[in-house]
Amino acid sequence: MLHSRTTSIKQLSIAMIGWMLALYTSISLASTESAPMAPKASNNSEATLTILNREIIHFRTTVLGIEPEERVKRAQRRIEQQLSNTGEHKLSMTDMPPGKLIQIDGAGSFYIAPEDADPFQQESLDSVAKQTLERLNLVLKESRESRSLEGMLRAGAYVAIASLLFATLLWLTFRLRRAVVVKTLSFARDKLDGHELIESKLINREHIQSGLRRVLQWFSWLVIFLLTYEWLSYSLSQFPFTRPLGEQLNHYLLNLVGKIGSATIKAIPDLFTAIVIFFLAKIVTHGLNSLFDRIENGNLEVTWLAADVVSPTRRIVKVAIWLFALTMAYPYLPGSGTEAFKGISVLLGLMISLGASSLIAQAASGLILTYSRIYRQGEFIHVNGHEGTITDLGMFTTRIRNGMGLEITLPNALVLGNVTKNYSRALQGPGFVIDTKVTIGYDTPWRQVEAMLIEAARRTPSILQDPTPKVFQTALSDFYPEYLLICQAAPADPVPRAEVMSLLHANIQDVFNEYNVQIMSPHYLGDPEKEKLVPKEGWFRAPANQKQTTNDGQEQNSI
Repeated sequence: MLHSRTTSIKQLSIAMIGWMLALYTSISLASTESAPMAPKASNNSEATLTILNREIIHFRTTVLGIEPEERVKRAQRRIEQQLSNTGEHKLSMTDMPPGKLIQIDGAGSFYIAPEDADPFQQESLDSVAKQTLERLNLVLKESRESRSLEGMLRAGAYVAIASLLFATLLWLTFRLRRAVVVKTLSFARDKLDGHELIESKLINREHIQSGLRRVLQWFSWLVIFLLTYEWLSYSLSQFPFTRPLGEQLNHYLLNLVGKIGSATIKAIPDLFTAIVIFFLAKIVTHGLNSLFDRIENGNLEVTWLAADVVSPTRRIVKVAIWLFALTMAYPYLPGSGTEAFKGISVLLGLMISLGASSLIAQAASGLILTYSRIYRQGEFIHVNGHEGTITDLGMFTTRIRNGMGLEITLPNALVLGNVTKNYSRALQGPGFVIDTKVTIGYDTPWRQVEAMLIEAARRTPSILQDPTPKVFQTALSDFYPEYLLICQAAPADPVPRAEVMSLLHANIQDVFNEYNVQIMSPHYLGDPEKEKLVPKEGWFRAPANQKQTTNDGQEQNSI
């Protein structure tokens, strides 16, 4: 009994030693790679066995002290040696607990350990071994094909035929592009001739034709790129060594098209929701446009909105509605959840927050000026040394046109931060206030001075007689009193204030000369030896033009 147990233990020990020697021998016989592509490691503890540019298996564990990279090198050397020998090159797999031994023609090629299975994908040893056999079978088939002269000649013939077809398609593409461009531009030219937008020069015909030509050229280059891509992938797929590269190109294009199509189909419900949101926003803005039009035309009066602020209120409400619609539709836009879309959104937000501080200040100032109703469009104002008629009230700037016809753009923050003189607010309707100051000596009765100033205002066109022009004595200086003439002008035509002021000053000089009263402006220090007067017969000295006198004594320039 004891002898039999001892014999059994010895046999078991010999068997275990034999399995270990066989395991070590099978690993040490790993051969060099059959392809020039070097083995690649996915990380420090993994290495990939690659034969003829095809990935066979990922080694993820150390076996008998041999690291995964060394296992790859030995397996490649062993397989290269086996394929260089003559024979059937029959592939088989043998159980060698705890793993599997892959063999070619009955000789070990490499060993698969249980730990080589990917635990994250829940792979089993059997599934890994099965996939390895399928990949290695394909490699063996391509290896036999690469050594076949008939097969290589057949592949070369297929590539030659494909190249000829590719060149023919390229030639047809260029010919078709020229024909399509000519036809499209001719059709566009016929449609654009006589169009009202072209005649009004709002749209440039050359720009439209140039844009159409570029679009057609870009589309043709896209077709050429796809043809080249398919020809290259097909040509590479014909030869065993480059076949994996061709298959990768094909798979990449098909996967890309599949992803785009799948993403498009999945995005249709969300895109429909976004379209509905924008459609509702358009309906709301259209309804509010009708309301604002009625208020602006005077058909509807509301206490909370004046007619002169309808236009900026309309713009603000539209912007608010569309921003709200964009915010609501943002989660439903295709690609809104991608990291690229989020990165662009963050970048735009950062740019706006850093660079739009002054822009927001101008917009806030524009809102304050608009709704505080400091001035209105068409009124004559004076701000920070600039005066003129308001031509545009913008959200960021205010534009005025001065008496010389120049347009001046004032930032709204500048207008809000300075004193504004409004010469038009005292009038009911269009027009402005006219004021001018003269200084006359104390030897002239003040009643006479006031009467002459009012007479000069009466002779000036565009100055209203109701309310009556008024004269105020604003100061009694050391040498003369100061007289301020204030009147209102509401010209029927858009006559600049500077022109009315010039006519008024001319009439003041004429009236004072008629009554032999000397104007002492701007400073009077003493009486001259001879009064500084211009007699009436000297009013039209050369090169002044002859003037005509109206029935009521009013004089006008005939330029």
